[in-house]
Amino acid sequence: MCGRGSGSCSCGAQSLSLSRPRNPTPTRRHALPVAMRSWRAASRALAVLRNAHPVPAPTPAPARHLARLAPQIQRRDGPSASYSTATFAHVNTPENNSELKWDFTPANMEKVKELLSHYPKNYKQSAVIPMLDLAQQQHGGWLPVQAMNRIAEIVGYAPIRVYEVATFYSMFNRQPVGRYHLLVCGTTPCMLRGSREIEDALLKHLHVARNEVTKDGLFSVGEMECMGSCVNAPMIVVADYSNGVEGYSYNYYEDLTTERVVEIVEDLRQGKKPKGGTQNPKRINCGPAGGNTTLLTEPKPPVCRDLDAC
Repeated sequence: MCGRGSGSCSCGAQSLSLSRPRNPTPTRRHALPVAMRSWRAASRALAVLRNAHPVPAPTPAPARHLARLAPQIQRRDGPSASYSTATFAHVNTPENNSELKWDFTPANMEKVKELLSHYPKNYKQSAVIPMLDLAQQQHGGWLPVQAMNRIAEIVGYAPIRVYEVATFYSMFNRQPVGRYHLLVCGTTPCMLRGSREIEDALLKHLHVARNEVTKDGLFSVGEMECMGSCVNAPMIVVADYSNGVEGYSYNYYEDLTTERVVEIVEDLRQGKKPKGGTQNPKRINCGPAGGNTTLLTEPKPPVCRDLDAC
């Protein structure tokens, strides 16, 4: 073809037919065998991998500058899960099963109505988290399945949707806890500052293991990830369920030592309310641990020239 168009031209060149290309694009019928061959090859490769037993590579030794931290960063034996994830499946018990009826008290039902009023009627599900929190406070610090079912009924949710929320957030407890639920921060800054020793002191003093409740029902010890007080590490939080919904509190205790955390426990046992925040007398809120080193006097005003002299 001479390039002047299709068909014959004055030069006598005859064009090729364009109705059928020389290398047709594979249709689905043509591509299917190729896909099947690829799938079969992948299946064979997967079978080989499953049957293979490679020797695991040795764990490299930690860097020299991390070797001194190895005892502190080593994972502890036993489950490190919090209460919400300590059990991976629900098991019916006499006090925790879907056959039981559960409801908010009249006073708390008024709070539920107030919560629902914050959202459009077709978005009542948005109130699930604050309602779970309210139910947990009413029920002494933990959520039985019958409470979750009641919340699902109120908001028009499938119960599984409420279960998903309750099992996702570690602040929701699906097992009984003590009236004072002590949560030790287990994140890196607190860990490097001695949170493991704080937890050991609590467990030894209370004669319990993690996620257990003392025989008198007063205390339980769990673990929580970062609670935002890294600058005052190590720290714990005390969830106080001793006085129901109206007396509920969630208090931070920071800059702790093993001696001070035991003193806090004994104060709580006696019904006292230890002062929250930093426990370091030299620190002011989140200031330097040794006290301020600058701005020790009233700052001077900015220097301005005398505009009247201009």
